[in-house]
Amino acid sequence: MTTTEADQTPLPENDTASPSGPRHAADVSPEPTDENVWLEEIHGEEQLAWVREQNARTEELLEDAEYAAVEAGILEVLDSTDRIAMVSKRGGYYYNFWKDQEHPKGLWRRTTWESYLTEEPKWDVLLDIDALAAAEDVEWVFHGAGFLRPADGDEYRLAMVSLSPDGGDADRHREFDVESRTFVEGGFDLPTAKGNVSWFDADTLLVSSTAEGLPATTSSYARTGVKLRRGQTLAQAERLFEIPEDHMLAMVAHDSTPGYERTFAVDYIDFYNRSTWLLSEDSWVAIEVPTDVNISAHRDWLLFRPQKDWDVDGSVYPAGSLLAADFESYLAGSRSLLVLFTPDTQTSLQSWSWTKDYLLLNLLRDVSSEIRVLDPSTVDSAGAWASTLLDACPPLHDVNAYAVDDEDQGAAGNDFWLVATGFTTPTTLTRGALTRGGDGQSAGGAGDADGEQSGGVESRHAEVKRSPSFFNEAGYEVQQHFAVSADGTKVPYFQVASRDLVLDGQNPTQLSGYGGFEISRTPAYSGSIGRAWLERRTVGVSSEDGSGTHSRGGVYVVANIRGGGEYGPSWHRAALQENRHRAYEDFAAVARDLISRGVTSRSRLGCVGGSNGGLLVGNMLTQYPELFGAVSCGVPLLDMRRYTKLSAGYSWIAEYGDPDVPAQWEFIRTFSPYHLLHDGVEYPETFIWTATSDDRVGPVQARKMAARMQAMGIPNVWFHEALEGGHAGASDNRQAAALQARSNHFLWRSLAGSN
Repeated sequence: MTTTEADQTPLPENDTASPSGPRHAADVSPEPTDENVWLEEIHGEEQLAWVREQNARTEELLEDAEYAAVEAGILEVLDSTDRIAMVSKRGGYYYNFWKDQEHPKGLWRRTTWESYLTEEPKWDVLLDIDALAAAEDVEWVFHGAGFLRPADGDEYRLAMVSLSPDGGDADRHREFDVESRTFVEGGFDLPTAKGNVSWFDADTLLVSSTAEGLPATTSSYARTGVKLRRGQTLAQAERLFEIPEDHMLAMVAHDSTPGYERTFAVDYIDFYNRSTWLLSEDSWVAIEVPTDVNISAHRDWLLFRPQKDWDVDGSVYPAGSLLAADFESYLAGSRSLLVLFTPDTQTSLQSWSWTKDYLLLNLLRDVSSEIRVLDPSTVDSAGAWASTLLDACPPLHDVNAYAVDDEDQGAAGNDFWLVATGFTTPTTLTRGALTRGGDGQSAGGAGDADGEQSGGVESRHAEVKRSPSFFNEAGYEVQQHFAVSADGTKVPYFQVASRDLVLDGQNPTQLSGYGGFEISRTPAYSGSIGRAWLERRTVGVSSEDGSGTHSRGGVYVVANIRGGGEYGPSWHRAALQENRHRAYEDFAAVARDLISRGVTSRSRLGCVGGSNGGLLVGNMLTQYPELFGAVSCGVPLLDMRRYTKLSAGYSWIAEYGDPDVPAQWEFIRTFSPYHLLHDGVEYPETFIWTATSDDRVGPVQARKMAARMQAMGIPNVWFHEALEGGHAGASDNRQAAALQARSNHFLWRSLAGSN
């Protein structure tokens, strides 16, 4: 792989670390009374009968004629054949996975570059998932494919295809021949389970899995890594690597880059700590870094991104920086590190990608993109690599650069993709080529305002594809504002609204957020939001001054609260565990700022979030009900006393804390919405939605929250559970359109009516 996310899930350690062991009962926090624990049986007949009854009730409320129009509009966006078919290059072909109305489950296909450049490329369909699902009577969901590196001069042919039977995280991995367009008879075929697969050679896989009796961690992920040879079952495979049960997951993988063949094992201790090992002469050698330093290897280089400040022989490298060392020298004991990027209060590193000769850095500066190109062959007296600004990032946009194929030995080795998007800018795909220049200018050809050293990198890039327009973007304006949180921290947020927005508090406003796991919320074009929210109009909304009624469109807001990655690891760590309240204070500060600026009011303001964002809006519901008129809460965590015992919840202890530890439950209980409901409170109208097949968070926390609220007699509490779709809540465009339509239509009904 040539592209690395800075917020990637961290890695683990070998079985030298001892597990914490079982706790004595006296050391475990007592569980509060839970009258709804019966709903935790996900597939029980009684439980699913309750789900169907709730679904029917919600569908009767929401699925009116207006809903049908909203759903149809969203589905038209998702099924549009004019949207960009994003591709990845392998050998001489460009691969794509595509869903539309005719192929709801999708087509895995490929084409040539010459054909891709045309208005209507000629696609060679490799695997039709709809046909496969019909033939095998399984609702397969395509989760990607990993190719075996071919011999020199040959095309890529064999791939391990990952298929989920229900859209969940557990996959079946099957060997596929792209030339014959068939699964290999008698080839590798791994049972459905959570895990990963990596080619070691043509007859061997490296596998992490929980299938066939292989052990699982408490987090429900693979605990071992094995070497699987053709003809073997997983139970017969040689065990290479094992981690303690209370660590998160084990992973083994092989880097087949010619001349740099290496086998790695990673022990993901938790989400933010890992140990990485290199196989050397049949034994594992630890790559010695603190467990909170993320590492990645690329040919001669080993890159480091610390999650906390890292002291190396007296030199302190700040959290979120990017460092490099010669791979072999570092393993031999050298601690000579090159500084490739140092964050500041406004700028963070989001990801990086190697071309053949250069390193692309994708940065955020106050949540707007900036891209730099580093040249390892050009260094200053301190050894720093020459840095050139890529002139390709308009303000308030998200732009990402990544290599087309760093192993292409021809002219394409230094080519890169550039994907640009904004709230009112349909996505564009550009292809560029990097070359060494001598004018000291930015890679886009304009002068470099930061005064970079001479001999920079030049870029030639041209637009390849552009997404269609799905709403009248010209009628809307994107603004960035900063709210002040309870502790004085400035919190940025984006506001998308009509250019003639009236600041009288009467605009239906949807506030979205996440605030966890160092995930950044960046500008992105959404035809669905444009149609289902921005372009909808109120009818008969009364003016506060009594001057009559008026019609308004929707306002869409994205909050960049702490817990996310917009400003790097420090922004994330500021809202971990006992400091979780800061994320919620930030979101509430944005809500108050919208109200104080006259954009909206409590009765017109709704919030929406999914997964960790569901926990966020669950806390808005229970801790800040006075700020919101409606809450849309999707695939959420809500019962923070039992979340570690449900689905993959144990893996998130590093983010939230361990509720079984009494001292930690004391702070966790302050952000557990299921335990913060009280009689006599005027709660916002609430829609809670989830999916039966979600094997990450699971559906039961959503079920229990809705059941408790309804039993308390809280009015206007609605619940819907998709029977398939996994953690995303939808596995095809039809399901996705229905999910998005329900959430948007619920919020609109709740917020846009006359007072």
